[in-house]
Amino acid sequence: MKRVLFLLFLTCSLGITQVSAQKFALVDMEYILAKIPAYERASEQLNQISKKWQAEVDALNEEAQTLYKNYQSEAVFLSNEQKTKKEEEIVAKEKEAAELRKKYFGPEGELFKKRESLMGPIQDEIYNAIKDISNTKGYSLILDRASDTGIIFASPKIDISNEVLAKLGYSN
Repeated sequence: MKRVLFLLFLTCSLGITQVSAQKFALVDMEYILAKIPAYERASEQLNQISKKWQAEVDALNEEAQTLYKNYQSEAVFLSNEQKTKKEEEIVAKEKEAAELRKKYFGPEGELFKKRESLMGPIQDEIYNAIKDISNTKGYSLILDRASDTGIIFASPKIDISNEVLAKLGYSN
């Protein structure tokens, strides 16, 4: 029995020793991205495209609202047939606006595709730099300080954001 307990204790001790020997680091993706001019340009381009597309969607919604207001003011003078036709016209305009919104801003919409085409290469480059640093320095885990709200405090000594920027060719 003592032998089993001793082996169990020894196994647990070795496991704890291995865990404590692992190296960890942090990066601050917001800080890194703010230092990359290509990211800022891509972000501005996405904002402009988004505003343009939102204006198109808003214009269609405005048309639907105008049709509805006109319908309300004219409803008293319209026959049932004319009312039905106007109602269908309003519904069609609202549906057109909803479809355009989905086309531009939906989960697989144009904005998503544009963001992926503009930001994807930048994110891949950052990921590869982090991966290279991790392999070179032997880090077992690298966390993003900007996105993890579970980090209450982390020593600045383990933040490798400036190393990542240097690897990418940007000085801090």
